Amino acid sequence: MIKEMYDNTVQINCTDTDKTSEAEIGDYKKGVGFNAYIANTKIPFRWNGKVYVGNSVGLEFTSSGPRSYGVKT
Repeated sequence: MIKEMYDNTVQINCTDTDKTSEAEIGDYKKGVGFNAYIANTKIPFRWNGKVYVGNSVGLEFTSSGPRSYGVKT
């Protein structure tokens, strides 16, 4: 049996500045949302049907979510 696992980091893109950063991820629920942690700031992301979207300090961020991989159990 193969179990789907996810990275504990995620790439996030600031749509206002067009810069991409790597952030730690927590509370990930596929197709629902997750929390990204970058520079001691928590950014909640929610699924909009295409990408995950989050807002913090007046900026908008998007992400395709963490990379997934299969692990044999």
